[in-house]
Amino acid sequence: MFTKGNLIILSGPSGTGKGTVCKKLLINNKNVFYSISATTRLPRPGERNGREYWFLSKKDFEKMIKGNKLLEWAKVYDNYYGTPLDKVNELREQGRDVLLEIDTQGALSVMKKAADGVFIFLLPPSLRELEKRIRGRGTETQEIIRKRLDAAVGEISLGTKYHYLVVNKNVTEAVNQISAIITAEHCRTDRNLGIIDKVKNEEI
Repeated sequence: MFTKGNLIILSGPSGTGKGTVCKKLLINNKNVFYSISATTRLPRPGERNGREYWFLSKKDFEKMIKGNKLLEWAKVYDNYYGTPLDKVNELREQGRDVLLEIDTQGALSVMKKAADGVFIFLLPPSLRELEKRIRGRGTETQEIIRKRLDAAVGEISLGTKYHYLVVNKNVTEAVNQISAIITAEHCRTDRNLGIIDKVKNEEI
């Protein structure tokens, strides 16, 4: 029987590997769709509206804020970023699972608006490993690395607010665990009461 799709929220400290895990998760799970964010920043070369982002004017974005049409949003420097609620609801009503990859502050905001969300916290094996991964990018200065690590400590403490915890020691293993969580969520009794009624009321 038809059931509404899950809203899956994945977050964790910068450098944990969220992007890599999400890409592989989407390849392995054809019923999981990535939620495309909206932004007021200009498209970069090669970016396309509706693929990387929904590119909006500042005026249109602020209308969405006032109309309560965003699941979550934030202003980063001079640009807005947020998750359009109608896009998420449309996919979920079709029975498709929606994957939202956001930071911990965004996830806390979603917790207030989507009580039925499935919140998964991706954790590094250790702070030492997290530092190694951030340094491995070769794009951050020593000062930025220090700030990211300090922020990670605060973010990790928020992990207790999530439903599930996945330690990203190995990408394949982390993806398998998240896939198992998604399967388990679809088997929850409160999501399948209609099936119980159907079988119970069958004529024999």
